[in-house]
Amino acid sequence: MVSSFRELVVWQRSIQLATLVYRLTRDFPREETYGLSSQMRRCAVSIPSNIAEGHGRLNAPEYRQFLGISRGSKFEPQTQLEIARALKLGRSKLLDETEALSHEVGKMLYSIILKLKKSNSPESLTPGT
Repeated sequence: MVSSFRELVVWQRSIQLATLVYRLTRDFPREETYGLSSQMRRCAVSIPSNIAEGHGRLNAPEYRQFLGISRGSKFEPQTQLEIARALKLGRSKLLDETEALSHEVGKMLYSIILKLKKSNSPESLTPGT
C-alpha cells in the first residue's frame, strides 16, 4: 500500500521531467521567457502536481481523473519540444532526454490508469508503480 504520492515512481520520474524541462529552457533566448519556455515549464510542473493531488483524493475515480489530466499535460511538452527542435532552441541532448523521459512518464501514467480501472482503489498501488 502506498501511503504517499512521493513513493510513486511515476511521480518521482515526473519531478525529474519537470526539472529537465527547466534545465532545457534555461538556454532558450530571452524573448522566449514568456512564450515557449514559460508554457513548457507550466505544463511540466502540472504533471507531478496532478499526480500528487489525485493521490490525495479519497476515491479511485477522482484519482484516475487527475492521472488523466496529468497524462494530457504530458502531451503538451512533447508538442512544444517539437516546436523547440524546429526553431533550433535548446541543446539537442537535453531535447532528446526530455522527450524520452516524457514518453516514459506517459507509459507509466497509462499503466496506473488501467490498473485503477481494474481495481477501482488507489490503495492497491504498490510503491514500484
